[in-house]
Amino acid sequence: MFTKQNELHTLRVIAETLNQSNDIEFMMQTVLEKLLNLTQLQAGWIFLTDRRGSYTLAADHRLPQALAQHDKRPMCQGSCYCLNKYWNGELKDPINIIECKRLDEAVQFSTGDTEGITHHATIPLVAGAERFGVLNVASPGKTHFDDEELTLLQSVAYQIGTAIKRTRLYDAKQQRADYFAKLNDVVRLLWKADDHASLLKTAAQRLREAYRFQSVCTFTNEGGELVLRSREGAPLENAAAQVTESFRRQERIQENQTVSLPLTVKEERLGVLLVRAEQEIKDVDIEVLEAITGHVSLAYEGISVQEKRAEVLLYEERNRLARDLHDSVNQKLFSLSLTARGAKEIARDHEEMKELLTEMQSLSQESMREMRSMIWQLRPVGIEDGLLSALKKYAVHLGINVHFDVEDIPHLSHAAQEALWRISQESMNNIQKHAGSGEAWMKLTSGPDGVQLLVEDHGRGFDPEEKTCRTLGLTSMKERAQLLGGTLQVDSEKGKGTTIHVFIPWVKKEEHNGHTRTISR
Repeated sequence: MFTKQNELHTLRVIAETLNQSNDIEFMMQTVLEKLLNLTQLQAGWIFLTDRRGSYTLAADHRLPQALAQHDKRPMCQGSCYCLNKYWNGELKDPINIIECKRLDEAVQFSTGDTEGITHHATIPLVAGAERFGVLNVASPGKTHFDDEELTLLQSVAYQIGTAIKRTRLYDAKQQRADYFAKLNDVVRLLWKADDHASLLKTAAQRLREAYRFQSVCTFTNEGGELVLRSREGAPLENAAAQVTESFRRQERIQENQTVSLPLTVKEERLGVLLVRAEQEIKDVDIEVLEAITGHVSLAYEGISVQEKRAEVLLYEERNRLARDLHDSVNQKLFSLSLTARGAKEIARDHEEMKELLTEMQSLSQESMREMRSMIWQLRPVGIEDGLLSALKKYAVHLGINVHFDVEDIPHLSHAAQEALWRISQESMNNIQKHAGSGEAWMKLTSGPDGVQLLVEDHGRGFDPEEKTCRTLGLTSMKERAQLLGGTLQVDSEKGKGTTIHVFIPWVKKEEHNGHTRTISR
């Protein structure tokens, strides 16, 4: 029987002990040892648990040999009566005596000495509505705890529960401060990325390094399909459905240790960030990840803006260079041609001089044609009026008869229009130089997946497998299509002409005023 004085002394000592540390494991172990010494009980142990089936042995003191053997393995695996009652919600107050399943099994299978302990008292560790685990105490031959003992044990359990809550709040606050300090470093590195690939790789690498996540993956939206762009850590199996659903719903989806967060900018669906932790995802993890996805999305958009700006600057520089060539070099060549023709009239009685002047005139006119072609390559005349207009004018410039079958495709991006123009231009150049035919057919159509271009001639043809036929022009044409995620195929045979097939995919479909429009790269 505890006296009132002993109870107060015990509670005071326990309170002082709990206030001396913020280390839960050290605190639990110290409190348990003092509690047993003050109450003259033999053994005790504390289980902490946050969900059914998962628990840890947070502290123990003077366990009987049957429970302490093999590095306390009997205490760290399997279930027991007290935990089952706790998980089932049946353990709300101190329970006087519970037979111990672990001790029963030790006796039944003769696996060790129980040292006379067969029963224990079980007290839930709580703080308000929060529950943390159970405190168990026992002594040899003790099969009953009176009300005073249970009241004292309950008071101690409340103190322990309150200390656990305080410590976890303190740890969470410290962890949050630490997480957001690291967040500044991660964000700083994200904004240093020069392109989309390095941005996504940096995000995955730094997240895993800074926050010790098990795996981090980034996916991007490529034509409505999610493509893995970077992965750090172990492969994530069976996560495809979660990632797809998060992208479809544009919502965060959390499943225990895995979370998927959509990457969006101004309702544009960029992709998904997928993270798996070694333990259950916490609120502070979500806060950090949501901040990271916001910065990744904004940085992604910033890089896109810079790339478009670079394209515009390059386009403007080409226009300037084309104007300069037209206004200076081309005009001088024209003047040289006129001068050579006038000089021929003067030197009509000098045959050798006439021949030299004729050659000079021919060279200047040929140089003018080449210069005009260079200007066309830099700045296609009529492109501002549409791709078809520019192609027709270039065909006239080359002097070949091209039969056009071109659909009206109003939403071609600048990059796609530029690529189709360059590929068509090089195709017509090859027809004019190599095909031995002044006639060609060109067809441009759109489909559900992208734009298709077909260029055909009935000229000499060639063997695409011959090394001499793998020209820089054909290589450049293929690279232009591939840069936009497309393909270019050349079908040719000697004496049977050549056909070039080009496909450039759409980037996305979006709703606009109730109508769906497809926009190319």
